[in-house]
Amino acid sequence: MPTNDSAVRAKRLIALRTMIASQPGRRWRTKELAEALHVSEDTITRDLRDMSSDGSLPLISHGSTAGFTWELSSDFPVHLEPLHLDYAAGAALYAAARLLWQQQDERNAVVRHALLQLIAILPEPVRAHLKAIVSEQTPGDPASPVQDTTEIFTVLSQGWLSGRVVELTYEPPNKSPFTRRFSPYLLEPSGIGHTLYFIGHSDPPGALRTYKLERIRAASLTDQRFTVPSDFDGISLLSRAWGVMYGDGEPVHIKLRFSQFVSARVRETTWHASQTLTPIPNGLIWEADIGDITEIRPWIRGWGADCEVLEPTGLRDEMIREVHRLALTYGIPSSTERQERDHTLFSDLFGEE
Repeated sequence: MPTNDSAVRAKRLIALRTMIASQPGRRWRTKELAEALHVSEDTITRDLRDMSSDGSLPLISHGSTAGFTWELSSDFPVHLEPLHLDYAAGAALYAAARLLWQQQDERNAVVRHALLQLIAILPEPVRAHLKAIVSEQTPGDPASPVQDTTEIFTVLSQGWLSGRVVELTYEPPNKSPFTRRFSPYLLEPSGIGHTLYFIGHSDPPGALRTYKLERIRAASLTDQRFTVPSDFDGISLLSRAWGVMYGDGEPVHIKLRFSQFVSARVRETTWHASQTLTPIPNGLIWEADIGDITEIRPWIRGWGADCEVLEPTGLRDEMIREVHRLALTYGIPSSTERQERDHTLFSDLFGEE
């Protein structure tokens, strides 16, 4: 049977496009592309030039004939490969995307668009209902001055997935903004802060840093490339954290006493990978080693009087001071004030001895 040259070339062009588009930032030698597709270097060169000139794969060429390399233009809109999901996987991804959408307190059109795309491939009977939920619910009040993070999120996402350094301007609370060159290694959502964080290498100071999306005032892609170091262990970092703050020093040992009224609820969830539970009369002891205790404070407060901090001493003292402040806020007299008030009442009734 005769070979259809047009069909063979079309198939080769698809494979060639997939190879190059799947690794933006990589420089390909003509020889390695020719060997991968089992054709001559002249054939590959002709294919690449044709695809670049018609816009289907805009390329930048480097070098001479002997050491020619090809690189995808940074302006090319790279798309991820399509997913093939069964019903369970589709439902799981919808739940994850829906949770992210609910927990944002800023406007991010990229997240909304991604969720709508996912809904569009779900079975028709549920599609209209789910689309209505996303379309009608906008995080925050559109009339309020909520930051729109769409553009900044887009730039950081492109930098993260394509391995390009991002120049960003960051404004910490109550401090002056600063500019950094940032290599995003990891994107991590946080339910505690209703936000997204990017973890990566920041220059300066030439070390790992975690940047909160809402505090980034500007971001732009650079032509500088980066690769995630082989010794970067995102799993280890996040296993230390309560949320995303993993700390730089030794983990802090947290020891809490929960009352019998919430013990069953505490047992239902694995709150941290390092946690241990010890039943005691009228409750349980919960312990864990946390890299940074900043994010665990709101969780402890949320249990109210059913949670007592036993360790560390500094955190316990902090909670005691907070209880005193709460008492003042609600007009509840301290124990000293109650003793003085009771003594005064006793003296009024029975007189001093």
